[in-house]
Amino acid sequence: MEKKMNVKDLINIGLFTAIYVIVTFAFGMTGYIPIFMVLLPFLISFGAGIPFMLFLTKVKKFGMVSIMGALLTLVMFGTGHGWPVLVIGLITSLLSDLILSSGKYRSRAKTVAGFCVFNGWVIGNMLPLYIMRDSYFESLRSGYGDEYAAILMSLLSLWMVPVLIVLLIAGGILGAMLGRKVLKKHFERAGIA
Repeated sequence: MEKKMNVKDLINIGLFTAIYVIVTFAFGMTGYIPIFMVLLPFLISFGAGIPFMLFLTKVKKFGMVSIMGALLTLVMFGTGHGWPVLVIGLITSLLSDLILSSGKYRSRAKTVAGFCVFNGWVIGNMLPLYIMRDSYFESLRSGYGDEYAAILMSLLSLWMVPVLIVLLIAGGILGAMLGRKVLKKHFERAGIA
């Protein structure tokens, strides 16, 4: 196995990062309905399972997952999400890469664990709801109205943080399992994976 990344690896990183971002934004749009903001960690983790599992069939070198995570969090930050997504996203991407590489990117258990950890950036994206609560909700009021902000504040109280983490992990486990199943059934048969 080569240790150095080549152009094909970088193309795969870019392609799968773009797919992951599209899935994330598609599910993120549901956040316009306040109750779906609570479900976002689950929805994004579950929805991104198929493209991430397919990406792992292309990963052969340490750092590919970290670069994908860095690009993803840069896109999130660049589209107006708070700075915590950068910090948490970079940390979870590197940890995910370490977990996945310890299983040579093929171990079933480490694939699921690495995917759940990778999706931890979603919690970083939601941290402004808690660590910059007043200014965050003030900006929501001006953009979405008092009613939306009030409902969201009540739904995303501090005690919800562990619930959000559990939803993220549940979505990651189910998304990884679905991704592996679809990969085996369709992509391997078609010779893509």
